[in-house]
Amino acid sequence: MKNSFGNNSPIVNLYKKKDLKSKIDTQLLYGDNFKVKKKLKNFSKIKIKNDGYVGFIKNGNFCDPIKPNFKISVLKARLYSKPSLKSKIGKFLPFESRIKVLKKFRMFSKFDKYWIKNSDITKTNSKNKNIFKNIKIFKNIQYLWGGKSYKGIDCSALIQVCLNHNNKFCPRDSKDQERYFKKKINIKNIRKNDIIFWKGHVAVALSKSKLIHAYGPMKKVVVMDIKKTIDRIKRTADLEVTSIRRI
Repeated sequence: MKNSFGNNSPIVNLYKKKDLKSKIDTQLLYGDNFKVKKKLKNFSKIKIKNDGYVGFIKNGNFCDPIKPNFKISVLKARLYSKPSLKSKIGKFLPFESRIKVLKKFRMFSKFDKYWIKNSDITKTNSKNKNIFKNIKIFKNIQYLWGGKSYKGIDCSALIQVCLNHNNKFCPRDSKDQERYFKKKINIKNIRKNDIIFWKGHVAVALSKSKLIHAYGPMKKVVVMDIKKTIDRIKRTADLEVTSIRRI
């Protein structure tokens, strides 16, 4: 029986249990491939190929595994029914979605049954020396546990989607990210793009004095002072920084 598929919906929730009221553990973006471990009446238990996350998604029209050649490089990319600005539809793909471009026409590229602006995509093999170049596009996006997109994102997904976009593997959860990135840094030596970990939380340094994170208490992605944030989390959650890692 075939068990490898691709996700051809913009965003799909992965639930902890086979119940829409269950906790959302993470999300699949367009172009995420997965394996079906067990198919049930309304749900399928799956394993995401990229990060190995296991959970339940609602059964739908899964497609064949997607072999992408481009990725979405903006926060949300509008889709069009034709290669014309007048043919926009009410659908968007989130940042780091992966698509198979079939052809190009002027300022548009065609994938699946849609068209997308060339300015909203970049080749899948493209990289940037600044590994968190895109992270600020999420500023002020609402905090959402399990979220990975412009509709809502959590602290560890903010790290994961930005690193994945730069073709670097990154685990989904902050505890696994802290284990995966080995190089420890003293806070006195912190610099841009270092990753700051607490138990159950993570942030990225934008400089020696500023960080960005999806911060639950403020219900959105915010830029804050590093020292003030460390003091605030200690005061409000009684949590110390567990480590600072450098990629």
